Amino acid sequence: MKISEALKKDTLSVSFEVFPPKTESSFDTVKVATEEIAKLHPLFMSVTYGAGGGTSKYTLDIAKNIKALYGVPTLAHLTCVSSTKETVKQKISEIKEAGIQNVMALRGDIPSHLEQADRSLWAYKHATQLIYELKCADENFCIGAACYPEIHPESANQKEDIKYLTEKVKAGAEFLTTQMFFDNNLLYNFLYKIREAGITVPVIPGVMPITNANQVERAVKLSGSFMPQRFKSLVDKFGHDPAAMKQAGIAYATDQIIDLYANGITNVHVYSMNKPDVAGKIQSNLSDILGK
Repeated sequence: MKISEALKKDTLSVSFEVFPPKTESSFDTVKVATEEIAKLHPLFMSVTYGAGGGTSKYTLDIAKNIKALYGVPTLAHLTCVSSTKETVKQKISEIKEAGIQNVMALRGDIPSHLEQADRSLWAYKHATQLIYELKCADENFCIGAACYPEIHPESANQKEDIKYLTEKVKAGAEFLTTQMFFDNNLLYNFLYKIREAGITVPVIPGVMPITNANQVERAVKLSGSFMPQRFKSLVDKFGHDPAAMKQAGIAYATDQIIDLYANGITNVHVYSMNKPDVAGKIQSNLSDILGK
């Protein structure tokens, strides 16, 4: 099923993101974890694509397995940073051969060894170019793109950021998934601005349960996310106790999702970090709301 079609349903739902293994030796462990999450029957599951495409083979293997065993629609990530046109065309061909309809088109994180590279020589500099490539390869692809409630780290301001987002939608992105955020008011403000700019495609908020204190620094580094005082207090209070921090982090994410639902958001994407217990607990916390 195309995700754009699934999002038209009126029922409340969650989707989960998982990531493929970095090495073949860890494939079975990751496979089992993603299968456990698939057993929760989310609206869909997205499978990431490592920096520089290093885990691209496993991305498709995991996505195909989830779809075949549990019938869960899958969203395969594809990045284009530092890739040649030939490499990207080959990856698109592999996605088609795998029977994957849904693709998350991303520029991708720049690997540390390429941060100082001359990007003018790269075949793809923006996700928009990858979206065009996917649409040219197959009009039936359902393409998703990323958006940033708190501005992309490389954008000068939000106005510029929304301009680039508009270009992604014009190129063929049928839905958007947000970077993680910890203050729902930032999302509501962002949604108002992009709707005012004429962007009408569905936007799926991305929520990450922070289940250990070490994740906080990484989350801030990756996304530049604003940490509200309420969240900082939670980490200060429970960060030293792993079990308590895990419970508090799940509770905070659950509260975020409930507030989103109460304010008219019907689909939420959870960055589950390959943790079936975390995904399961969040869905359990929402069981009556979701009707599961």
